[in-house]
Amino acid sequence: MMRDIGREPVKMKSMLLQLMVLVGVTGLSYGATQRPDYDDTSTPEFLNPSWMAKIPDDQPLSEVTMPGTHNTMALYGGIYAECQSWSLASQLRSGVRFLDIRVRHVKGNLTIHHGVSYQRAHFGQVLEGVVNFLREYPTETVLMRLREEFSETYDIYGAVVDYIHRYANWDLLWHSRLVPTMGEARGKLIIMQEFSGPDLGMRYGSLDIADDWRVPTLLHLEQKWQSVYDHLEAAPTGNKDQIFLTYSSGAGVFAYPRAVAQRINTQLYNYLKAKTDLNQRFGIICMDFPSAPIIQMIIDFQLKDETKREQVPSKATLKHTISLLRRKMMKNLTVNA
Repeated sequence: MMRDIGREPVKMKSMLLQLMVLVGVTGLSYGATQRPDYDDTSTPEFLNPSWMAKIPDDQPLSEVTMPGTHNTMALYGGIYAECQSWSLASQLRSGVRFLDIRVRHVKGNLTIHHGVSYQRAHFGQVLEGVVNFLREYPTETVLMRLREEFSETYDIYGAVVDYIHRYANWDLLWHSRLVPTMGEARGKLIIMQEFSGPDLGMRYGSLDIADDWRVPTLLHLEQKWQSVYDHLEAAPTGNKDQIFLTYSSGAGVFAYPRAVAQRINTQLYNYLKAKTDLNQRFGIICMDFPSAPIIQMIIDFQLKDETKREQVPSKATLKHTISLLRRKMMKNLTVNA
């Protein structure tokens, strides 16, 4: 019996190591990977900077399917902090149109953070990046979730306004809680406001959101994917006046963002690939470490107004209708005569 007790610590250690391997903790070293569904290299495989130009002006933004990035600026801080590998400029030019920006507020300064990890940037640089992009591609629009991170002042409104005046301009913003049409949104930054104060743009809470980001271990990936799947399935028939936002990202103590993305992105890619022939909107799909091909796949899901196209008569139909009207008129004239 004493011999068995002595073996228990060794057995427990072995089981713990197996668990660590299973949940991804031992994979602390990694190489750059570029797959159709996942990319943690520094440069997108290809770019798609002006895809919104093809969207009709009268289409509400709530009916546009678009790619986004979770914790857009989280490029530094180690495996538990890093959620992206492309710069802001590369993300925008790859086709990303929803940004998730987290600012730490200290004495009026707004630095970019992911939790405790400073991301070597401030909010002004994010604004400058968006301004430069929209000047170069005025057919596009950028949506930006903005929230306070790693500080609890609950009073960032004044600092945000100050940064907008210093690094952008007031007219760049969409100043309404209402969902704009694509024509109204072109060339605009739409702030999805997740802080108190007067309206700068739309309210983040007005969106229909699925953000089940807690993934304690990789053993919980099934539950995470189920949340993503359920929300994507609901989006096509959901309220067309409301923007749907689905986060495929997740993390936990035993499941860092890169490990989750490597697995969930594959499921997301396969799910979307199976839907490519359907005319559906999915809203915003927000990812960690997206690839250019999966971004392109999301972009390709734009609602085609088949009803309107069917209502527009062809030249042959018009000629036939005119011919019938002429015959009726001639018949009436003959009867009256």
